[in-house]
Amino acid sequence: MCAKTLYQQTLSNFLIKENFICELAENFQKADEKLSIYDYDIVLLDITLPDGNGLSLLNSIKKHQKKTGVIIISAKNSLDDKIHGLDLGADDYITKPFHLSELNSRIKAVLRRKQFDGSDSFDFICTHLNNIRISINARSF
Repeated sequence: MCAKTLYQQTLSNFLIKENFICELAENFQKADEKLSIYDYDIVLLDITLPDGNGLSLLNSIKKHQKKTGVIIISAKNSLDDKIHGLDLGADDYITKPFHLSELNSRIKAVLRRKQFDGSDSFDFICTHLNNIRISINARSF
């Protein structure tokens, strides 16, 4: 089993500080196993994995009609690679190196589109109380 890379740990630490729950997969086999068992809101998918191609994982996600959002993270910056990944069903594609704050904004955008039809707030209608509006970005009521 491969040890978690410093790159993975840096991403995980940042996202945890941003109040996301993170689960890491060190390689293709672990990622494929986790994707077959669990449903995720979003997957950050590096297409260059030690023991396989991340695009095969993307095909698996889409084949099983999971509603998981997918952001491809890649060192490959060619237009053809980006188009191929997006045409396979990825929601976004970001090339290394990138700023963590940009990745955070892209994650929020995918989550808004997937879960809240693009809105950054949602309302609860209460019959006996005042209505409640929750803002996702501000994490406030």
